Amino acid sequence: MYYKRKAYHKLLDWKQHYSDKYAILLEGARRVGKSTIAENFAKNEYRSYILIDFSKTSNTILECFDDIGNLNMFFLRLQAETGITLYEQDSLIIFDEVQLFPKARQAVKHLVADGRYHYLETGSLISIKKNVQDILIPSEEMKIQIYPMDYEEFCDATGNNYELLHQIYNTNKAVGQATNRKLMRDLRTYMAVGGMPQAVESYIAGENFSQIDMVKRQIISLYEDDFKKIDPSGRISALYHSIPAQLAKDSRKYRITTAIGKKNNTKAEELLYELIDSKTILPCYNSTDPGTSLSDTKDFDSYKLYLSDTGLFVTLMFIDRPVIENDIYAKLLSDKLPANLGFLYENLAAQMITATGRELYHHTWEKSNSTHYYEVDFLISEGSKMNAFEIKSSGTGKHESIKHFYKKYSKHVRNIYLLSQKDVNKEENLLYKPFYFMPFLLQ
Repeated sequence: MYYKRKAYHKLLDWKQHYSDKYAILLEGARRVGKSTIAENFAKNEYRSYILIDFSKTSNTILECFDDIGNLNMFFLRLQAETGITLYEQDSLIIFDEVQLFPKARQAVKHLVADGRYHYLETGSLISIKKNVQDILIPSEEMKIQIYPMDYEEFCDATGNNYELLHQIYNTNKAVGQATNRKLMRDLRTYMAVGGMPQAVESYIAGENFSQIDMVKRQIISLYEDDFKKIDPSGRISALYHSIPAQLAKDSRKYRITTAIGKKNNTKAEELLYELIDSKTILPCYNSTDPGTSLSDTKDFDSYKLYLSDTGLFVTLMFIDRPVIENDIYAKLLSDKLPANLGFLYENLAAQMITATGRELYHHTWEKSNSTHYYEVDFLISEGSKMNAFEIKSSGTGKHESIKHFYKKYSKHVRNIYLLSQKDVNKEENLLYKPFYFMPFLLQ
C-alpha cells in the first residue's frame, strides 16, 4: 500500500529543476519507505523506469557496471537484461540500496553527465566507511532525508482530519476538555503505532496492538542485524537498546559507558557515530551558549539520544517481554500507564522537530550554589531568535527552568512553550500548548 509522503513533492521539484545535473539520493533508516516512494514516483512521473535492487539483483546486472566507459553498451545491456525500454529524458533508473554496491554510486558522475536519463538512489547506513572508502563519492548527487511518517502523513493515511486540527490551532483558543482528550488520544495512537509504514499498514488493516508490536519488533531485529554487520560484538545494539533506560533516568546526557561498560571501549565513539549514521536514532546536542548560536556552540561530548520513531521507542521500552500485551497499549492510549513517561513525550517532540529537517538542541546549566541544574528540553532557531520548549507528560507542574532560561536569554528568545497533554493556556509569557499542536509551532 502506498501512502502520501511529503518527500514526493521534493522529488517533483528535483525532476523539474535539477535532474539534468544531479542524481537524487533518498537517505534514511531501513523500512521508512524509501523504496516505495521511489517506485511510486517513477510509475507516476516517467514513461518507463528500471529498478535495480542491489540487495537481490542478478550478477549479470552487476556485471553491466564493469565497463561504465561505454555507456551505449551499458544502456543496451541494461535494457536487454530487464526487458524494459528506456526513453531519453523520460525514463528513470533507480539504484535501490545503493550502499550495497558502491560501484553503482561511483558511476553516477558519468551517468548524469551523459544526460540521457534521470537517476534516483536509495540508501541506508549510507556513510559507513567500509562501503565508500574505495570509491569517489559523486558531487552530482542531491540528498533528501526520509523519516518515518510524521503526524500529518499518519493522519492522512488513517483518515484523521489533520486540516481540521490546523484550523483549531489557528483559533489560538482552548478547545475544551472533551475535545482535548479526544485529540490527545488520537495523538497517543500515533505514538503507539509509530510512523514506520509497515506498522501503519498493520494498524489500518485492523490488526491488534500485539500484532502491530510484532511488526515493530521485526524492524528492530532488522536494525540489530545491520548493527552486527558493522560490529559483530553487539555493542552498537547495546547503545541502541540503552536509549529508553537512559532517558528514563532523566540524566543530563547519554553515557556510552552505561550502555557498553568501560572494557574494550577504545572504539566506543566510532561505534556511536556508526549508530547515528544509520538514521535509526536522533542525537540532541547541548548548546553551550544558545545566546550566541545553536550550531556554533554544539557540544559534541554532551548529547541525548532519541529514537527516530516513537512507535519503535514504545516497543523498545518493553522489549524484555516476549510480546507487549494489548492491555499495555490500552493503558498507553488512555494515559493510564503507571510510570512517568516524560521521556516518551520527549521522543515524540524530537521526532516531530527532526521531521521538519531541523537538528536537535537542548541547553543545561548549573543552578547557583547547588549540585542541581536547569534544563530546557528543546531549542529551535527562528530567524535571528529562538524558541524554547519544555516537555511535561501529564500536568504542567513546575517549570522554573524555562522561566530562568527566558530571563537569561530574553534578548534572543521569541517564544517559550510548555508542551503537555493540557489545553491551550498562557501564564505571563509562557505559552501552554498540547502536544498535537507541536507541528504547527515548527512551521
